[in-house]
Formats: sequence, structure tokens, C-alpha cells
Amino acid sequence: MPALESHATTVTIDVRGCPARCRHCWLYATPNGRVAEREVRWVADQFRTWSHPDHAGTWFTDLTVQTWYREPDLAPEYRGLYELERELSDGDPVRYELLSVWRLPRDDAYAPWARDVGTEICQLTFFGMEGTTDWFVRRRGAFRDTLVATERLLDAGILPRWQLFLTTRILPELGALVDLAHDLRLDERCRDLGGEFDMFLHTPGPDGEACEIEHLRPEADEVYPPDGRIPTYLVDKTMRHFDRDSADHLFGHAESELVAEMRGRAEPWGAIPSTGVQFMVTHEFDVYSNVAEPAPWWRLGNLRADGIDRVMRRFEADAPPGHRAQFHTPLGELVERYGRPDGRRVYAEADLATRVIRQAAMDEQARLGEPLKHTSR
Repeated sequence: MPALESHATTVTIDVRGCPARCRHCWLYATPNGRVAEREVRWVADQFRTWSHPDHAGTWFTDLTVQTWYREPDLAPEYRGLYELERELSDGDPVRYELLSVWRLPRDDAYAPWARDVGTEICQLTFFGMEGTTDWFVRRRGAFRDTLVATERLLDAGILPRWQLFLTTRILPELGALVDLAHDLRLDERCRDLGGEFDMFLHTPGPDGEACEIEHLRPEADEVYPPDGRIPTYLVDKTMRHFDRDSADHLFGHAESELVAEMRGRAEPWGAIPSTGVQFMVTHEFDVYSNVAEPAPWWRLGNLRADGIDRVMRRFEADAPPGHRAQFHTPLGELVERYGRPDGRRVYAEADLATRVIRQAAMDEQARLGEPLKHTSR
């Protein structure tokens, strides 16, 4: 990947894990653990004191520490962890637009606290109506929790944003979800708070847990007219969310169309997240970057066993198979090898790139005789 240039980064630590096991999650449904405060401090210190071999002094002079990368604020001591993040970071903790959907219905003080620390919008996820959402989250009551969370947010003056994942299971339920948003008067109530109700639809990325639901990815004929089944209200909302002035290919292209176009790409995909490079640390101290899913073929090493120097050397050298596929292998070569020329399921260009890079990385991992599944120490 490009040489490490920025002196700013975020280190996210999976202090408590996640109460859900969502089938779409790019972060995987790995076992929950617990990272003690002294260990959070130790992890932060590893990155803060790391020195680049070609640079005098410590490298990361603008460090943000975050105590979650799956469910925010899951730990009962979430307020103390927020203050710990503030202490260890060069600036205020990063809240993004996510809160604990598990905690919102169970802790009356949580939403007001979140508003006090600056949360203005919170994204909530639906996979369909009650039975479908509970199935995707793998937890009975998840749908009802999300509805209660919507009310708690509004009561606290926080705008709810509804994210819907486009699969064949949600298609027949989209009308009911739109009706539900109308019944709850979400457009009017968000306007009363001085904002707009944001509701949008997109396909799951083909990584992490979502690789097991690729068979639920809809085909182009199921999404677009004349046989399209997506309500106009939701199309319009999705266009506004993604700042699009046309609904053409709003939900992606048929794979066959993308394969025909992308098979000639001579350059690697090489994409880096818009947030810049960040580092994710599991409760077992394995380290991954946010360039892709925290899978074995992207693993940089273990802070305890390998130390920060080896972890960062492997990062800069693109040692993991995933790095080599993404930053060194021509994208057209991967599309030629793994793309389906007759495929009709819809993909965004970035999602198809993700899928073929992942397949190449897994093949290389297997060739090297390395594990293809997460292991516990």
C-alpha cells in the first residue's frame, strides 16, 4: 500500500465485544472478551511510543483511542471508558453516528448522555420486519429494540437514521417498513428537531459474516424496473442519502456488466478507507487495519507475541495476503479469475472488488498453509 505518511491514526480496541451476531457484519461474530483498563492503556502506549525507522522521534503524534470497534458503549462502565478515551486521545473521543442499540432500550440515561457528549444523529439498522430483522441479527427482540431505540433517540433530541440492507428477504417487506416510518411520523418528528429523517437502502458488502448470505443478494431484474420492487419513497430517500441526482444503477450493476468493464483494469484496486488508516485490536491483541475485514489473511500480528515493531513492519511491507491482493495485483486479473461473466446479482464496483480480492487472499492464505478461520489463543 502507499507509504505511511499521516502522523494521525485511530486505534480501536474490542474491549467488550458485541451482543449481536448480525449476518451482515464485516467485523465477524467473534467471541466476546474483556480488556482491562490497564491493557487499554498499554495498547495505546504501544502506538504512541512507536518510532518509524526512517523518522526521528515517535511517529503517531495525533492519536485517537477508541474502546470499541463493534458495539459502542456495551460495557456498563461506558461513561468511564469515554473519559478514558478522552484522556488517552489527542482530542475528543470519536463518536461517529453509532450508539448501542442494545443499551438504548435498557438504559434510560443513555440517550440523554449521548446527546450531552455531542451525538446529533444515530444510525439504526433494519433487515426487514420483525421476523426478518431478528433472523439477521440472530437475536429475538432485535427489531423491537430498534423501534424502542428510535423513540429514545427522538426523546433525547437525536435524529434517528434508518439503514436498510437490500436482500431478497427484505424485498417483500419494504412497503411495510415505509408504512412503519410513516406511522411513526418520522419525517415530521425529525423536522421538529430541525433535521431530516434519513432512510436509505443498500446491499451488504461481501466480506465478514456477509459472505454467508451472498445467496440473498438480489438480481438486477428484482431491483430495477419494470420488475423493480423498491418503493419510490425509499428510492428518493436513498438518492438523497448518497447525494445522487439519478436513480440509474442506484443499488449497483449486474455482475456481468461490471465484469465486462473491470476485467481490463491494469492497476491494483488499492483503495484506502475515507477515514484514513486505522488499527483494530482484538481482546486477544491481534492487530488488523481497517483497510478490510479483520480476517486471518489481513492479520498484521499480535501485540503481545510479536510487538508493535513487527506489526508495523508487516503493515508497511504488505505482508498479509490481503494486502498483496489489494495493493499489488491488477484488479482486472482478479476479476478475470474470480468474476462471473453471466452473473445477474447486483454489486457496487467497490463490493465486487472486495469480493475478488478476498477470494484471491483466501487462496493465497490456503497455499501458504495458514489458517482460514479465526483461532483463539
